[in-house]
Amino acid sequence: MDLPQRLLAIQEQLRPYPAARVLAVSKKVSAERLREAHALGLRHFGENYLQEAQAKITALADLDLCWHFIGRIQRNKTRDIARHFDWVESVDREILLARLDQERAGLPPLQILLEVAASGEENKGGIAPDQVIALARTVLRYPNLRLRGLMALVHPDPQEAVSNFRQMARLFQRLQAEFPEQAIDTLSMGTSGDYPQALAHGATEIRLGTVLFGARPKE
Repeated sequence: MDLPQRLLAIQEQLRPYPAARVLAVSKKVSAERLREAHALGLRHFGENYLQEAQAKITALADLDLCWHFIGRIQRNKTRDIARHFDWVESVDREILLARLDQERAGLPPLQILLEVAASGEENKGGIAPDQVIALARTVLRYPNLRLRGLMALVHPDPQEAVSNFRQMARLFQRLQAEFPEQAIDTLSMGTSGDYPQALAHGATEIRLGTVLFGARPKE
């Protein structure tokens, strides 16, 4: 199955969820294939690795793309992340907020998602669920940042994943209630293996890589 067929199948599944957005996870995918994806209507692309992403952002500068940084953030990379991306989805520390805000000065506000450690796995990043509201308040202190919502990677076990999805939906609703003046509209959860369940539990953004582009070369 090629990219147009894969995308059509996903769009059919999205019909009951008109507010949901596909974030095409494009690590290890060439700029040429991303140009094809753009021609098919995709606009939002998520990158994990800064150096790889910068090359593609430059190569595709003629297109109306929205770039999301979704990987782990090293403090010495915040300048380039802040200057080249539109969204950052993996924020879990105040020091990152301070650095991103400083480096974003003079540009439109950077859209921020707080990454939540929903699954409790030590090998995944994110803040504890009970720390989300406090960190969200911190975002509001920075003029060059805009809080848009939450992101999470859930547990690989299907039953645990459902529990994580439910928890994230509740936390997202609490965040919206706590900050009604903010445009908190993005709950990013669900990947190629579990996005139908994520949509059923209120995801407004699903991060799709393999199901769109096929298997990638091993890292």
